[in-house]
Parts: sequence; C-alpha cells; structure tokens
Amino acid sequence: MSIDDRLADLGIALPEPAAPVAAYVPAVEIGGLLHISGQISFAEDGSLITGRLGESLNVERGQHAARRCGIMLLAQIRKALGSLDRVERIVKLGVFVNSDPSFTDQPKVANGASELMQDVFGEAGRHARSAVGVPTLPLGVAVEVDAIVAIRPE
Repeated sequence: MSIDDRLADLGIALPEPAAPVAAYVPAVEIGGLLHISGQISFAEDGSLITGRLGESLNVERGQHAARRCGIMLLAQIRKALGSLDRVERIVKLGVFVNSDPSFTDQPKVANGASELMQDVFGEAGRHARSAVGVPTLPLGVAVEVDAIVAIRPE
C-alpha cells in the first residue's frame, strides 16, 4: 500500500505546502536526510491556529494544532521528494509549543504530530523527539514542528 493510499484510508488530504515567511527554504536534502523547516499550525480552512497553551488553549486543542503542523510537514516532504513513498523513516521531530510559564504538558501536545507520523508510516513513523515550551511563536501560532527524515534514493 502506498503512503498516499494510507492517507486516503485515514481521511487525510494534504494541503498545498506553505511558502516560507522569511529567508529560508522549506526543505534541505543532504546525506540521505531531508531536513524540513518548522511548520506552523494552520487549521483545515487555512487560518492560523493561534494562542498559548495553558492560557487560551487546552491540551486537546494543542494536540490538534500539532497534528495540523504534522500534516503540513507531510505536504512539504511530498513536495521535496515527489512522493511520500521515499520516506524510509521519520528520524526526529522538534515540537515548539507556545506556552504559559506554568504549562508543563508540552509532550502531550507534541503527541498530536507524533501519533500522526506513526499512523501514516507505521513503525517507520516512530521517532526521536524534542517538545519544548516557548514564550511566543511566529504569527502568534500555538505550535511549530520541524522534522528530520531519512529518505530512500530515487
């Protein structure tokens, strides 16, 4: 089964990959790894998911925001590689959570992206991860996620 078939089974439609908002590129491939720049939390309608965890957003809303970042990561990976079937393994996710200073459930929020990768890629979607709280994120978004992906040669 192709990854596109798996996405269809999961009811996931990938959006158009977001364009960079500053001086960087969305993806860099080097040494068998694809590094994907941080993807911010866009809702299904294209609007931004904004707010701070522990203040205006709860864990469930944060998990949804992280999942949406993961979906944009998949869109960027597919654009960079031409096919998600070239993914050998999701190596690492870096998850940044816009957090109130007292909020400590960043790992639970990050599960929104982590569980998506496992759902899509199975065992190859299991990865190392960082989940950190930050006082603010670009455009006031709730979550940003970047990725390192091992790839198969063309």
